[in-house]
Amino acid sequence: MCLIVFAWKVIPGVPIIAAANRDEYYDRPATPAAPWPDHPNMIAGRDLKGGGSWMGVSLIGPNGARFAALTNIRAPGERRDDAPTRGVLVADFLKGELTASSYLERIAPGAHRYNGFNLVLGDRDGLYWYSNRGEGDPRNGQLLEPGIYGISNGLLDAPWPKVLRTKAQFASLLCQGAPEEAYFEMLADTTRAPDLRLPETGVPLDLERQLSAVCIETPGYGTRTSTVVRLYTDAPPELQERVLQPEGQVCV
Repeated sequence: MCLIVFAWKVIPGVPIIAAANRDEYYDRPATPAAPWPDHPNMIAGRDLKGGGSWMGVSLIGPNGARFAALTNIRAPGERRDDAPTRGVLVADFLKGELTASSYLERIAPGAHRYNGFNLVLGDRDGLYWYSNRGEGDPRNGQLLEPGIYGISNGLLDAPWPKVLRTKAQFASLLCQGAPEEAYFEMLADTTRAPDLRLPETGVPLDLERQLSAVCIETPGYGTRTSTVVRLYTDAPPELQERVLQPEGQVCV
């Protein structure tokens, strides 16, 4: 997942609403979001190379609805080829029964082994953000206050142009009570940011321009799925996903 905007306890009865794009190489195999045969209470896409996931929901017990999503930190100079796959961090939380804070406490000692990541996870009662990059040692992560948040391939609410733009549009759609289609239209935005507003993440300028769009279209790499998730107070969670076509037809 390379862009996620989410509202926590903003809409009554819907503690979590999230809209996200997953950007990945087109040739990396994955299955669309669906119940996992070995964990039928879990709905998520599945990375067939690493075995994990990037975003999903699960229902453990009568009141155990939970949510998890992950984005990578873009830092090519720090990337290690021998690092474990980050997608297991999402899948293991959704499969298990640990609370979010207990799960973060469990993974924190070994988090340095992974390439950089952001992890958002929680349930109807609490939502946390955790990263193995940035200043300090988050240990159990940051318990989030009610509000609207955004993450791309930097830290939480880093002022990247597409994060700022999508957060503002997301907030407007929530206020309007917009239909589902409006959220997918937001996620299909191919507008690139002006050079003066681009972050510096260690990739060439032309690639930085391409990656600045909400929905990315480049040869070999781009937005693979768009997803809208809702966790309800008194109903099972919902996950709506659109699998996008590769190369040249991605965002339409």
